[in-house]
Amino acid sequence: MNIFDVYITYVSWGSNGKRRPVMILGKGNDSVTVFNITTRYEGKSEAIRAKYFAISDWQRAGLDKPSYVDTNNTITLPLTAVDSKNPIGRLTAADEQGLIEFIS
Repeated sequence: MNIFDVYITYVSWGSNGKRRPVMILGKGNDSVTVFNITTRYEGKSEAIRAKYFAISDWQRAGLDKPSYVDTNNTITLPLTAVDSKNPIGRLTAADEQGLIEFIS
């Protein structure tokens, strides 16, 4: 499991949740920090969209549709929530650099 790897995992918020793609930001001994990845961009406020990084090479990242890294919030999950042996993909070097610049 490495930074910029993409996985599918269950993410919950309050009493709801769903399986969704996430991008790894960091890994501890028993937890992992991620950004959500979303396909929903239209209909979001301008303030929210300003924090969405468009993944250029979304297919090479293992995603089915044009997608965005939601940098609005980081999420910490138990390490056991992510199947570390089965990433669906990884951001390309160009998207990695673009995301770093976007966050800066």
